[in-house]
Amino acid sequence: MGNRSPAVCDPAGASCHANRSLLTETSHHEPGLSRQLGLTTATALVVAEVIGVGIFLTTAGMVKSPGSPFWLLTVWLTTGVAAAGGAICFGALAARRPEAGEAYVYLKEAYGRRVAFLFGWLSMLVTDPGITAAIAVGLAHYVSYLVPLSPWGSRAVAIGSIWLLAAVNIRGVDFGSGVIRGLAGLKLGVLGFLVLWGLGLGRGDWSNFVPLVEQRSGSDPLVGALIGGMIAAFFSLGGWWDVNKVAGEVRDPGRNLPGALLLGVTIVTFVYILISLVFLYLVPPERIDSRETFAALTGEALFGRAGGVVLSLIVVVTVLGSLAALLMAMPRVYFAMARDGLFFPAAAALHSRYHTPARAIAIQAILASLLAVLGTFDEILAYFTVPTVVFVGLTVAAVFVLGRGARNTEEPVSVPWHPIPPLLFLAPTAVLLALMAMNKPKHAGIGLAVVLLGLPVYHLVFTRLAPREAPGDASSLAESSPASAAVETT
Repeated sequence: MGNRSPAVCDPAGASCHANRSLLTETSHHEPGLSRQLGLTTATALVVAEVIGVGIFLTTAGMVKSPGSPFWLLTVWLTTGVAAAGGAICFGALAARRPEAGEAYVYLKEAYGRRVAFLFGWLSMLVTDPGITAAIAVGLAHYVSYLVPLSPWGSRAVAIGSIWLLAAVNIRGVDFGSGVIRGLAGLKLGVLGFLVLWGLGLGRGDWSNFVPLVEQRSGSDPLVGALIGGMIAAFFSLGGWWDVNKVAGEVRDPGRNLPGALLLGVTIVTFVYILISLVFLYLVPPERIDSRETFAALTGEALFGRAGGVVLSLIVVVTVLGSLAALLMAMPRVYFAMARDGLFFPAAAALHSRYHTPARAIAIQAILASLLAVLGTFDEILAYFTVPTVVFVGLTVAAVFVLGRGARNTEEPVSVPWHPIPPLLFLAPTAVLLALMAMNKPKHAGIGLAVVLLGLPVYHLVFTRLAPREAPGDASSLAESSPASAAVETT
């Protein structure tokens, strides 16, 4: 930390620069990531990644469990406000350090290289390829509903979709962002059609909203229902933070990144509320009995016997958008790690023609394809949910470490309405982490243990690759900061 910029090197290692202006604009002399993404594309990234298959799997349970429209709305608004608080913090961090890598960059400055490496270790080997593979398999599941596929045919669709969208993102940021904008617009369009068609046909029943506040008979106990609903809503809204991974390619990042994060979270929350209300309007709560109910019952109510086919097409569109956004955002972490000497240097190489981190994208595509061949990933991802959320919480908490009054921070993070936004996110997140750890202590323990396995790898391999920091460099100051000293000894 401090008022000096960390050294920024080109992929070939030909030159290093300490000029912070290189973090905010592309030089004609440096073959780095070019800033081609505007506010619309950055917002589309948030919308495209967050609105995926999750809303189609959580809506039915969220409607049924509390048995009250009022409490359903309360869950969505509470979770949306918490996500908005986190988005404001991520936006402030991105405005200060607009570099590729997202949380990795902020964790490195706030807590040191070791903590940042552990985040990248988890993301690179498990979380990112696991989520990518799970979404691709979900996409193949809905494609097989439209066109009968064998198990290996389904796997081929999953792997093919991964590599198709990886190729789109390798082809160029401008081309890839255009595809993502198109898919995000199409996604919002079909979901908007779903809402308008559902209300306009009059095939539902407004009496499903009565009683408005009181729970229906047979509903889950209120406290448990609210906790379960908030967990489902949190993960349905998850992923908004990934837009910061492409911070190094956003124009005017100090303005566009905070705006895109807050606008994207607001749009998604609003869309989710509308989808939930339309589902409640169309389907009486007593008919809901499983997470797959949404597609089956909503499709039947809206489109008759062909409802399943139409809903499957809608889900395919939404999932394609999520997959495209993931394959653009996530590899930027490996690119940033390699650039800092915390991953193999080859991953920091840019494509000679398209100037995209092609090798980093290929790494994620290879690992995700491998997982897609293995089958289902629900159990695998369950082990890493807790550590992933821990790192997101640590990133939001970095605004306290790097804020005004923090030692060794001459360019403090400026968070609007501080400290309300970080507290809005951290308070409910801490509660959710405690509940998840108590509910599945084995999963949480194994997930955290896998993260800690990265420590010997860091010390035995990547400390040798890491460049030596000049005295006063941001990274070396981060290692000696009070937060770093509390987390690690170097």
